[in-house]
Amino acid sequence: MNNEELSDEDLTDLSHLRLDLIGALEVREDGLPGKLHLAHLVPENPAGDYWQIMKPAEHHLITINFLSFIAALEDEFAKKQKIRKIEAVEKAILLRVEKNPLADAQASLEELTQLARTCGVEVFDAQIQYRPSPDPKYMAGKGKLEAISLRATQIGANMLIFDHELTPAQMRSISDFTGLKILDRTQIILDIFARRAHSREGKIQVELAQLKYLLPRLSHRDDSLSRLAGGIGGVGPGETKLEIDRRRIRERITRLEKDLKAITKSRHERRGKRQKSGLPVISIVGYTNAGKSTLINTLTKSVVLVEDKLFATLDTKSARLRFPRDTQAIITDTVGFIRNLPAELFSAFRATLDELKEADMLLHVIDISNNQFEDQIAAVEKILEDLEVNNKPAIRVFNKADRFPNKDLLEKLALRFDAIALCALDKTTLYALLEKIECSLPGKNFATPDFYGSKETID
Repeated sequence: MNNEELSDEDLTDLSHLRLDLIGALEVREDGLPGKLHLAHLVPENPAGDYWQIMKPAEHHLITINFLSFIAALEDEFAKKQKIRKIEAVEKAILLRVEKNPLADAQASLEELTQLARTCGVEVFDAQIQYRPSPDPKYMAGKGKLEAISLRATQIGANMLIFDHELTPAQMRSISDFTGLKILDRTQIILDIFARRAHSREGKIQVELAQLKYLLPRLSHRDDSLSRLAGGIGGVGPGETKLEIDRRRIRERITRLEKDLKAITKSRHERRGKRQKSGLPVISIVGYTNAGKSTLINTLTKSVVLVEDKLFATLDTKSARLRFPRDTQAIITDTVGFIRNLPAELFSAFRATLDELKEADMLLHVIDISNNQFEDQIAAVEKILEDLEVNNKPAIRVFNKADRFPNKDLLEKLALRFDAIALCALDKTTLYALLEKIECSLPGKNFATPDFYGSKETID
């Protein structure tokens, strides 16, 4: 900054720059200017500093060229951010507010990281704030949000994702305070479901969940959108744009629920045909990305989509499994579960999940290679309890056993949880599972190593 005035052209050149440098000028008792205090943001650095405070000096002794200094500082930020080589449009910082120091908050953030990346969001940073209780207005403390805002400027992030479900008021307050795009965990999961749903039923269920989430979050601050009551006797604003939008969403929800009931009725009819056939129904349940689709593909030679991503498949698929002695069964793959499943999704997918009530047996597939497998077991069993199907015969399946390094420990864990350890990609490891199914379904002849038959798929 020098004593020369900046021209209009210079100001135009500065218009694209961020406010990376701030100053405070002392005012003496006689009214004359004193020392000038300057501070500026710094690029990402090992020390974790967000800014640098310069030595105060008399304003007339400052010889820094403001335009050159800020441009050079911007170049340093750009160089640091180019090192990441990120092409994603959305670059996020994750935040979890935790009141229990003993809770595994880091594991929850790691899961949120996977969810965000499934949506195409690149995660630049993830932070945890421990506090006695969440802030009712900002969820996190204002000091924490200020630090995150600086961190976002420093690393080029444009989004803040909370590992919680935020209220509409909280989202507005946090967005106004930080200037970042704000999302919560529920929005991320809803976005994944919208991307993954392909069948008509799945699309209806996802849209229904999205509208139920959106309805209480609608807000318009422009009173000019009101429709005034016309004619003699008009007493003020009539139906506002906000009320119109809410009414339309409610009408759409009603229509979707009607369509979903029709699909559910059709599903009941197909279920009745299965019951008349006398075929046992085996439903595969488990945490998302545990390997349920891989297992049904190996058992029935189906071609259900398999990806190493959360919620890779949403649409329910059923396949007929034929055995050499003319014994058959129907195996159904259900949507993956996740901890703290959003209420809107649970409600929308209730009709699909109710299929579990007609199952003769549940296969609970567990990713044994995941360090949080016990928490995942608890999350799945909690949902089964909510669906009132936790009393059905169930077999626990430890999948991805090939990724578990300690085989002795794996054997002990299998005994402890009464589970069958296998690798869904290796059909030779599935024989013990079929033998256990045979014992759990009396009168059904499943015993034979060469169990593959028809790959007929039943939607």
